[in-house]
Amino acid sequence: MGALRADRPLHLGGSLDLSVAGAEANVAIGLARLGHRVRWAGVVGADEFGRLVLRTLRAEGVDLAHAPVADHAPTGLVVFEPRTTDLTRVVYYRTHSAGSLLSERHAAAALAEGAHVVHLTGVTAALGPGPLGAVRYAAERANRTGAALCLDVNHRARLWTAADAAEALRPLAARATVLVASDDELHLAAPAAADTEAARVEALLEAGVREVVVKRGAEGAEVFTEDGSTARAAVRVTVRDTVGAGDAFTAGYLSGRLDGLSVADRLERAVSLGAFAVAAAGDWEGLPVRTELGLLSAAPGTALR
Repeated sequence: MGALRADRPLHLGGSLDLSVAGAEANVAIGLARLGHRVRWAGVVGADEFGRLVLRTLRAEGVDLAHAPVADHAPTGLVVFEPRTTDLTRVVYYRTHSAGSLLSERHAAAALAEGAHVVHLTGVTAALGPGPLGAVRYAAERANRTGAALCLDVNHRARLWTAADAAEALRPLAARATVLVASDDELHLAAPAAADTEAARVEALLEAGVREVVVKRGAEGAEVFTEDGSTARAAVRVTVRDTVGAGDAFTAGYLSGRLDGLSVADRLERAVSLGAFAVAAAGDWEGLPVRTELGLLSAAPGTALR
C-alpha cells in the first residue's frame, strides 16, 4: 500500500509524509536487508502509488517477478494519524483496491519455482474472497512441497471481525510450521474450546504447529515448542514509532530460522529487529542490514566514527 503519515490529527490539516507499508512487504524488506532471497506476491494499481510500491521493493532487493499491475483498480492506502504521543489511529482504504484482486492464480505463479519458507498474514486474508483463496492455496502448496509455512495472525479489526478472522485463520493455523501471534490475538488461531494461553498453545502444538511464537509487546516474546518454552525480554530503546514492530520481529525470527539458529537465537534476532523498528519512524525504514545487527549493544548516545 501507499502509506500516509500525518504530523497531527487529520481534522486539523497539516502535512502527510508518503511511504510504503504492508505486513508482507515489511517482512520481505526486513529479510532482504539481512541478505535473504525474497519474492513478494501482490497486486498494485496502475498509478503513482503503485509505482512507488514497486520502486521501493525493487530498490530493497525484493523479487517482483510476480507482482502484476491492475489497470482498473487503485493501489490501496493506509493513513497513520497521531492522536497522542503514545496513540496512533490507523485508517485503511483497501476496499476494491488492486490488492483485493489477488487470487489463487497469482499465488500459484509466485510459488511455481518453489520456496524454503512461505510467509502469510491475516491482513491479506481479510481483503476478500480472492486474497483469502490465495492465502489458502499458498498454505496448501507449502505443505505439499515441504516448505516451512509461517502464519502471522496480524488481526486488523478495521478490516474484518474477530469471528470472521477466527473462521478463516484456524484452518490455516493447523497447517503452519510457525505460528506468530500477539498474546491478545492467539485465540483467533487456536481452537475455540481452548480458553487460556496455555491451552491454546498446547492445542496448536498438538495440531502440528512446530513453533508457536507469542509476542508480548514491551514485555518481549516467548516461543513454545514440543521441547518447552523460550522467552526473551524486549530490547530497551527510545521508542519513536511502534507501527511495523511486529513485522520486523517476524522478519528477524524467520531470518534466524533460515540461518539455522537455535530457537533462543532466533528469538534474540527477532526482538532485536523489533527494537530497530520502534526506534525509527516508519514501518521498515529503520531495519538493519546484517552488519548492523549488533548496533543496539552500543551505549546510548554513541557516535560511530
